[in-house]
Amino acid sequence: MKFRQFYLGCLSHASYYLGSEGEAAVIDPQRDIQQYLDEAAKHDQTIKYVIETHSHADFVSGHIELAAKTGAQIVYGQRANTEFPTLKVEDGDALSIGVAKLTIRETPGHTPEGITIIASDGDEPPKVFTGDTLFIGDVGRPDLVGSKGFTSEEMASMLFESLHDKILPLPDDAEIYPAHGAGSMCGKNLSKETWSTLGEQRKTNYALQPMPREEFVRLVTSDLTAMPIYFPMSAEKNLSGPVSLDVLEKPKPFSPEQIDKFEGIVIDLRSPEEYGRGHVPNSMNIGLGGQFASWAGALLEIGSPIAIVATSQQQVDEAFMRLARVGHETVRAYLLFADYDGDQNAVAQVSVAEANEFVSSGRNVQFLDVRRSGEYVSGHAVSAEHRTLDGIADNLAGLDPAAPTYVICQGGYRSSIATSILEQAGFSELYNVTGGTTAWLEAELPTES
Repeated sequence: MKFRQFYLGCLSHASYYLGSEGEAAVIDPQRDIQQYLDEAAKHDQTIKYVIETHSHADFVSGHIELAAKTGAQIVYGQRANTEFPTLKVEDGDALSIGVAKLTIRETPGHTPEGITIIASDGDEPPKVFTGDTLFIGDVGRPDLVGSKGFTSEEMASMLFESLHDKILPLPDDAEIYPAHGAGSMCGKNLSKETWSTLGEQRKTNYALQPMPREEFVRLVTSDLTAMPIYFPMSAEKNLSGPVSLDVLEKPKPFSPEQIDKFEGIVIDLRSPEEYGRGHVPNSMNIGLGGQFASWAGALLEIGSPIAIVATSQQQVDEAFMRLARVGHETVRAYLLFADYDGDQNAVAQVSVAEANEFVSSGRNVQFLDVRRSGEYVSGHAVSAEHRTLDGIADNLAGLDPAAPTYVICQGGYRSSIATSILEQAGFSELYNVTGGTTAWLEAELPTES
């Protein structure tokens, strides 16, 4: 059985290709599908099935386009409310590709229609594609939009049954391949590992330890972060059928004057250092070097007109694709920053030592930590006030826009995004702490938890 995992770091998303004797299946494809077509051509195989483990909320899938270009059947669990031709499967159903058998297990809990696929060709340990039911080190959240009509507690109870009745009975050498890794908002604390064995997960995954159902429900429904604003639209688009990328209108080149007058959101794709040296006033810095698509989805309302500031045409093309992956299909224009001759704003980039000196000087200084709650409580710079990045635009109460404001995250990427949001809110003296909390801890500066 030919097998390949495609891991998309920008979205912490894993998709899979399985092939045997001229036939293949793709599981949880990303929106841009060429890599799966190339893989099939390399092995002289025809893609027979496009299987979705559930209705994804964190990205727009490529199932419609992949099926249209290959003639494959789209497969969902029987509870999925799809608006296009779908092969609905239920517990115990089996699909075949060549000599490989794909056995379906219904595993609701993250979503009601969730399925797990157990793939075997009789020789190797089974490969188990768990979608967002079981992650490496975690399990799927029970509170997302695919669970509409159920409480988090009801979904968590379903998840408990799915894990104990459908997955844990499998052998220890079964290989676990989830749809996401560290950084995904579909779980609370996912591992950086992209696969594991079930035996290893029995030992290390907190959610698989022996416990009563009530304790499991309490664990998986506590300390959940806010759902990103784009999740409902992505889930709906996946069930109704996203359009092909080929039909999306490409952005047009803009002049500096047009960018300055643009009535929409201007995204600067450059690094925090480049953005800090000078940028189009009131542009948002979401650099391509980090989890660009995830943060663009979390911070920008779907349907907003978008213009891009970049250093190259290649960056523009990449950003267009990565925005489409999370449902942003309204990128209207772009400008290469080298051509910009208008007024510029700047954000000072300061070291952790400089930030500590100013913050501890007794002056009227604001120090904001924009990481997620779990990161903050595990250890943060003394006197750093917590304001999460995804909520900071609506959480400015008590802050003085005229006061010097230092912003820190884990490494400097998210804090730069935050400074750009604060600039738009009228903050006049902003400092991005380079190296972030990682550098702060390495420097052994004052910390509390």
